[in-house]
Amino acid sequence: MDSLSEFPDALLLSILSFLPAKDVVATMVLSKRWQPLWKMVPRLIYDDDSDKSFPRFVDRSLLLHEAPVIESLHFKLGEDSGAVDIGVWTRTALKRCVRKLIIKTDCCINSTAPVILPRSVYTGCSMLVRLKLKKVVLLDVTSPISFPCLKKLSLKCVKYPSDEFFGRLLSTCPVLESLVVRHCPDDNVTIFTIKVPSLKSLVMTNYSDSENTDIVSGFMVDTPSLENFDILDSYEGGFCVIENEMPNIVEAYVDVAYHPGNILSSITSVKHLFLCNRKSPKDAYPVGKVFCSLVYLKIWKSKTDWLSLLMRFLKDSPNLRALKLETKATISTESTDDPNKKLEMVKELSLFPRRSPTCQLAFD
Repeated sequence: MDSLSEFPDALLLSILSFLPAKDVVATMVLSKRWQPLWKMVPRLIYDDDSDKSFPRFVDRSLLLHEAPVIESLHFKLGEDSGAVDIGVWTRTALKRCVRKLIIKTDCCINSTAPVILPRSVYTGCSMLVRLKLKKVVLLDVTSPISFPCLKKLSLKCVKYPSDEFFGRLLSTCPVLESLVVRHCPDDNVTIFTIKVPSLKSLVMTNYSDSENTDIVSGFMVDTPSLENFDILDSYEGGFCVIENEMPNIVEAYVDVAYHPGNILSSITSVKHLFLCNRKSPKDAYPVGKVFCSLVYLKIWKSKTDWLSLLMRFLKDSPNLRALKLETKATISTESTDDPNKKLEMVKELSLFPRRSPTCQLAFD
């Protein structure tokens, strides 16, 4: 420990930043050299281990912490953490110009004591660059919402006041570049409207297993600067409407339980496409659409009628260099576990007409 104490403060603070806050504070007993260090650690991780003293520990350590800027503040809260005063903690962090704020809980958003974010988070985060929320409840606010510096936002299983609030929240993020949205039951939103001109990366997921397809639920997307697009939607009654084409798309992952036509026709400039064709419709995208920039295509085949979709992509991708197929279904209904049958399939596929003379085929 003596040799470690000889390291400069900057290096020691960097090492301590990777430890849970309880371990960081505990280093003060090592020696006089260590006593003031924990108060200047720029990144704090509070992990609720169901200890009844956890709220008091957070209160006291944040109060004694002296770093002028908190680079990252991470709360991992357990199922019984609904009663904690997250409001006091976040307000303290905002006074320290926190750059990155993460709040994740294991409690249900419909529990009797959910974790509710204070209104100050929406109005006082002038220096916040990254915000990650999971299983928390957002309250409506009448005062203006402001995230002038926010570049990365992750919202997983968050309960919103309304559809309109979600759209209003995004509209106050003028420099937002990365957005992650996970829809879950009871989040109070049916249609996620994502209209962010500056957005470069978008991930949307909906793991709904509801069999009631009469419920309207989906995504409305208007992100002209997008470069990376990722959607996984298992709800057959869902939809994704892309209002304008996204000419800057480089990579896209599309796995939806409904017709993907609107999505595929809006990302024709994509270079790398990962597609799970659950429905595998013959008219997966409008006739005449050409994927001129597509060089890598990977298809997961969950149905046996995938062949027509594959044929269309081979026909409409003049610069395709690599095609990868992953499945346990074959052109018939047999298994492809037999290496000889796989080889036969590869040979058969290699005979199909391809617009790109350089396309190579791989089959896992």
